[in-house]
Amino acid sequence: MNRLLLVVVAGVLLPACSQQASQALTHTQAQHQSTAETTDSHSSQPSFDCNSDKLSSIETLICHDADLAALDQQMAKVFQAASTKAINEYPPMLKAEQRGWIKGRNECWKSEDKTQCVRDTYQMRIAELQARYRLIAPTAEVSYQCDDIAAKQVMVSYFATEPATLIAEFGDSVSLMVSQPSASGSRYQGRNESLWEHHGEARITWGYGAAPMICTLAD
Repeated sequence: MNRLLLVVVAGVLLPACSQQASQALTHTQAQHQSTAETTDSHSSQPSFDCNSDKLSSIETLICHDADLAALDQQMAKVFQAASTKAINEYPPMLKAEQRGWIKGRNECWKSEDKTQCVRDTYQMRIAELQARYRLIAPTAEVSYQCDDIAAKQVMVSYFATEPATLIAEFGDSVSLMVSQPSASGSRYQGRNESLWEHHGEARITWGYGAAPMICTLAD
């Protein structure tokens, strides 16, 4: 009789325990999924408030595009790192430049492909800050001697940013240049400067309308 009673009790308790365990597992999985969704939601948000009623059309676009939002998050981190490096910069230009950059980014509403315009704008600015403030180490640092004149030396630091960049120093002036498509060799373009390297020789133009200097690697 006792054995029969034990069997009956076990038959009642085991399914109940199994059901409770299953419910607990389901609840845990639901919590994990909710946490993951919350994390994904935060990671796909830009650094600014998407609930603001003062968003520009481009900022609204960024809020609805996970890739652009991720670029904005990266931009915020890079800008913070650059701000730390620029704390003693004189005159202080970084914040003013960044405000100007944001205005320029928002001008992408005029572009036919607004998403591509915003993406290119972010990538260019991130690369510029990484190189200018040396947030990443240069992949190479070389010295070019130009026009066979000892005083004409251009110091160049290359950076594996995206797109690739370089910082060139000539005399007391500095130029940031960005990699450009080239059928042969490596070509970089700055505001009024350019560098085209091909087979160990570099043609460097320094200043608007200036004649190119013929340069080779210094010994």
